[in-house]
Amino acid sequence: MPDVMVTGAAGFLGRYIVEQLLAKGASVRGLCRRPAPELAAQGVEIVIADLRDREAVIAACEGVETIHHVAGVAGIWGPWRHYFDINTQGTRHVLEGCRRHGVSRLVYTSSPSVTFSGGDQCGIDEREEYPREWLCHYPHTKALAEQEVLAANGHDGLATCALRPHLIWGPRDRHLIPRLLDRARKGRLRRVGDGNNLIDTTYVEDAARAHLLAADKLSADSPVGGRAYFISQGAPVKCWEWIDELLALAGLPPVKKLISVGAAWKLGHAMELAWKMLRLSGEPPMTRFLAAQLGHHHYFDISRARHDFGYEPRFTQAEGMQKLAAELREA
Repeated sequence: MPDVMVTGAAGFLGRYIVEQLLAKGASVRGLCRRPAPELAAQGVEIVIADLRDREAVIAACEGVETIHHVAGVAGIWGPWRHYFDINTQGTRHVLEGCRRHGVSRLVYTSSPSVTFSGGDQCGIDEREEYPREWLCHYPHTKALAEQEVLAANGHDGLATCALRPHLIWGPRDRHLIPRLLDRARKGRLRRVGDGNNLIDTTYVEDAARAHLLAADKLSADSPVGGRAYFISQGAPVKCWEWIDELLALAGLPPVKKLISVGAAWKLGHAMELAWKMLRLSGEPPMTRFLAAQLGHHHYFDISRARHDFGYEPRFTQAEGMQKLAAELREA
């Protein structure tokens, strides 16, 4: 039987977690929505299941000691039921599998957006409360799941914690950076605000390593049990300078078109209403959540992760950009 299961094993972060586990000599099971031959070739036991399939998820939890629950659906638009069924209900299925099969440790991949209400977040720590109102379904459903995971700590022999890595990026990303480059090529990028807002990012190898470190220290009565942790590089960058650097790696010019945060917020609100009323396909080019994320400060204090399980970023922003540049040159 494998030692560890990783849900979303074939995804961006999940694959790095799997590779780091294999490098440590762990036996790994990967829960995936579709076949993953590249992981199977490395000796990973692949279980194909959808998080919404309760019995399949529960069965997949049998025989493992630790689960890294990474799978989920991210986004700024879409029906509530889609996000809830995967992010919240899917996590409940994992928790039920842990209880039924005596899993010892569960590390849940959450998001800093579970604390985001639309304003600046400057060096906040884990004492920040969940907001009363939500700007989109993704952070809301992730917060519901996070609360249930943390509440499960110490019950039925299960120890739990939640990690909140912010803006994970790096080689093999198929979502954040490709979408950014696509919008730039289509002339759909606008600099929101004055361009000086600071944001935290997390290089993907550091995000993966944080999961392994947390699992190693996790027990119901350890400081890690029942806690959430912000994860990042620990050195915020100017959002739009970083975006321009990413564009330059792909041979694209910097963003020149500007829009104020207030105007972007109003535009986002209007587009949300139009998409709902007219039932337009796809997602709006701008939403209130996106406007606030692109125009405000959001960086975090990672002291708790440093203290409780020894997390320290191994890669600087520049080193990560060099690795990403090498991939983009080969593309």
